Amino acid sequence: MNRSVPARSIRGMTMRMGICGIATAMLVSGCAVGPNFHRPAAPETKGYTAKPLPEKTASANAPHGAAQTFAPGKDIPAQWWTLFHSQALDALIKKAIAANPDLQAARDSLKQAQETVYAAEGVFLPSVDFKGTAAHQKISYALYGRPGTGGTQYTLYNTSVNVSYGIDIFGLARRQFESYEAQRQYQLFQTEAAYLTLTSNVVTTAVQEASLAAQIAATKEIITSEAKQLDILRQQYAVGAAAQSDVLAQQTTLAQSKATLPPLQKQLAAAQNLLATLAGRLPSQGSGASFDLASLQLPAELPVSLPSKLVEQRPDIRAAEAQLHEASAQVGVATANMLPQFTLTGGYGRVGTHTNDLLSPVNDIWNFGAGLAQPIFHGGTLLHQRRAASAAFRKAAAQYRATVLTAFRNVADTLRALEADADALAAQADADRSASDSLALAKDQFKEGAISYLSLLNAEKAYEQAHIALVQAQATRYADTAALFQALGGGWWHRNDIAEIDAAAKQSANK
Repeated sequence: MNRSVPARSIRGMTMRMGICGIATAMLVSGCAVGPNFHRPAAPETKGYTAKPLPEKTASANAPHGAAQTFAPGKDIPAQWWTLFHSQALDALIKKAIAANPDLQAARDSLKQAQETVYAAEGVFLPSVDFKGTAAHQKISYALYGRPGTGGTQYTLYNTSVNVSYGIDIFGLARRQFESYEAQRQYQLFQTEAAYLTLTSNVVTTAVQEASLAAQIAATKEIITSEAKQLDILRQQYAVGAAAQSDVLAQQTTLAQSKATLPPLQKQLAAAQNLLATLAGRLPSQGSGASFDLASLQLPAELPVSLPSKLVEQRPDIRAAEAQLHEASAQVGVATANMLPQFTLTGGYGRVGTHTNDLLSPVNDIWNFGAGLAQPIFHGGTLLHQRRAASAAFRKAAAQYRATVLTAFRNVADTLRALEADADALAAQADADRSASDSLALAKDQFKEGAISYLSLLNAEKAYEQAHIALVQAQATRYADTAALFQALGGGWWHRNDIAEIDAAAKQSANK
């Protein structure tokens, strides 16, 4: 004997089965396919260079020739450029950070990546949609076997709320979200790299401007001295105390010295234009600042981060790590795409031929269901997509290792350059001092007729080359000092805005 089951009981059983199914799915969804990402370990090394660093560099008896002390393990300040003690430089960098379009574009790209992560969070919650329709229609009684009897018209109203939820049993949604978060991390460190590049470029360009200004000033001094010497030769030639060939040779030397000015002035103008554009201004507007070596102070202590910390501090390494993380997540996505996907759907609404019918529970309609999609045959597409994702992961791992090697080489090159710069400046200071003394003695001897003009000319050329080289050696120390701060990461981890962004990202990832 068959007994009918009330509709209410069927509905209750269905709902209980659905709840059990959801609970079971939530328990199963604790595991996600694909590799779990682990940050690569820092290289096991205690130093950057093959031989230990000295405690300090050499000193020189010349302006900007003080020794610099290496401070292993000391942290880098966020605003490292303030160590040069130049108010003009600090003000210009502040302008550049506020107005540089490249940095602004990087910030907006970061904001875009953040919003993409926020949007991706929705996959972990059910999607709920409301739908309402009103349709006026006519039906023919011929559909019911009564042809020729006309039909009827009516308006049908329908409102419903539909719910859909994908059960992330194998971690497809979680791995995809992990990929978006890794992209956000990548863009975060790309933004930081843009910040570091901008500030470093401002410092090095300011140093270049100061160097060129000093070289131009030195060249003008040399031209003035050579012009005076030409006047003396002309006077001596007039009284028969000098040969015409000596006058012509001095004229040639003076002309050659004057010819070195336009290239230096061209480079100076280019440096000034670059400073203006770095600050977000047109070249015609200028940067609003000018620099000379006397306005800069060489940092006496050079922080040298521990090698184990470099992989955490270099923005390019952290960006490469984020790309590796993204590639790892994509392996999980490709793997999950080969496995079953489960969904739960449900809907509730009311239907009627009058709007008042929508207020009566008699006109309730509802549905509840579960879906399963299992890929069976896709012509090998899913398999090869997974293999491609695995190859991309290996590629990202190799690129990460290459980035780390390049970073350590940058630091090693800069540290050795600073040592060499100090030695070069000390030697160049001695050469400049000797050349200056030699030139002064040669001028006195030439006036007294003790040496030939050729000897004087050689002394002039030696001094000209030594003096210009001294200015270049002084500027090189400043440029390589800035390069060291850039190579070590620039202290971005002490900035509040980066800390706030990272905290918001971690809170989002834990939801």
